[in-house]
Amino acid sequence: MLLIVADVVGRNFLATPIMGVAEIAARSVVAIVFLMLPAAALNGTLIRADFLVRGLRRHARWAVHLLDTVFALVGAVLFALVAIAAWPDTHEAWAASEFFGVRGVWTLPTLPFHLLVVLGSGATSLAFLTVAIDSAVQTKSERGH
Repeated sequence: MLLIVADVVGRNFLATPIMGVAEIAARSVVAIVFLMLPAAALNGTLIRADFLVRGLRRHARWAVHLLDTVFALVGAVLFALVAIAAWPDTHEAWAASEFFGVRGVWTLPTLPFHLLVVLGSGATSLAFLTVAIDSAVQTKSERGH
């Protein structure tokens, strides 16, 4: 964030931008999101519409846990698919020593950013599996009572 502020100040007041800030910022946003996704999945802080859950909670708590289980299983599958889909680009970035930026002026390897997408998606898939198991256990205990 400080780098972005310094770049804006440099561009507007000193007419000297900092090279590479736009590229770093663009890729950093994606990296930050994929680093935060597993924790958000485990903590239940991903954004979702809960109007149905609020209504069900009053009448059938087990149904809420069942919906949470289904939601988590779908999330696990989707993020596993994201990891699988992102792997070829990650492998290519590694095999070809891919960089972004302006060659000879400023470059940064793309591999760490591609790898964060793959690892973040895989970790999010595992986090959702953990949540699904926990929700399934809660569903069973609620149905048993």
